[in-house]
Amino acid sequence: MKIVFMGTPDFAVPALRELVTAGHQVLTAYTQPPRPGGRRGKELTPTPVHRAAEELEIPVRHPLSLKGADEQAAFAALDADIAVVAAYGLILPRAVLDAPRHGCLNIHASLLPRWRGAAPIHRAILAGDSKTGVTIMQMEAGLDTGPMLAKVTTPVDGKTTGELTEELAASGAELMATVLAELPKYPPQVQPEEGVTYAHKIDKAETRIDWSQPAQQVERQVRAFAPAPGAWFEFEGERCKVLAAQLAEGQGAPGTVQDDALTIACGDGAIRPTLVQRAGRPAMATQDLLRGWAIAPGAQLG
Repeated sequence: MKIVFMGTPDFAVPALRELVTAGHQVLTAYTQPPRPGGRRGKELTPTPVHRAAEELEIPVRHPLSLKGADEQAAFAALDADIAVVAAYGLILPRAVLDAPRHGCLNIHASLLPRWRGAAPIHRAILAGDSKTGVTIMQMEAGLDTGPMLAKVTTPVDGKTTGELTEELAASGAELMATVLAELPKYPPQVQPEEGVTYAHKIDKAETRIDWSQPAQQVERQVRAFAPAPGAWFEFEGERCKVLAAQLAEGQGAPGTVQDDALTIACGDGAIRPTLVQRAGRPAMATQDLLRGWAIAPGAQLG
């Protein structure tokens, strides 16, 4: 098939590579424009998809928008059989959705209709879902409302957003390749109205740990925001991210340190961080943190 690929982050890269491996002709890769980054935060840094496409010798386009007539005409002129979309980051206008012969197929990281929207993996973990997965869907004008072609399910099993993202990226790439190999065998099915939920974009305020929540919810918060942006607490005016934690025995005033292993009381129960990161420093085991930063039993964390 002649394919236009549209994606931006690391999540999308396995799908791009899988399409090439399967023998499809990837006409071009659309991705977000290079943004300031690098060690000094000033160098323009290409997206993961941009870098992968160049490695695969695939032409790259990175328009700021697809709303203009010229960009839409350029897209249509590619004369693609289908567009494959994975976390692209731009809304596709109707002219773009309709241009490929078979439309646009999206790799969405949830079991639709649950968790339509921007942050499906984070929201699945925060909600305590026992399973999640990937849905291949036909794109339409609505937000992840299009008909579904195929799904694959995976258990959440205490995984972080980082771990689930990597797993779902691989399984989504494989599923898309399977669907494209025998497209007529996967007729689109309308999403049910029952069970619709929305995965709203993560707000920075959500990443601060609320010690008044039950320990189980705090532990989910840690996993949902690991490795980035990181759930955090404040002590002595400094932020500290908690990148991994386990449930622990203990009760006390929420946010109070219970022992010399940094067991912290929550609204119900307690957690014990196992991987932490002070501002401007690398991640480290909790025992290493405590060697250089005295957080004594009885300390109150914010």
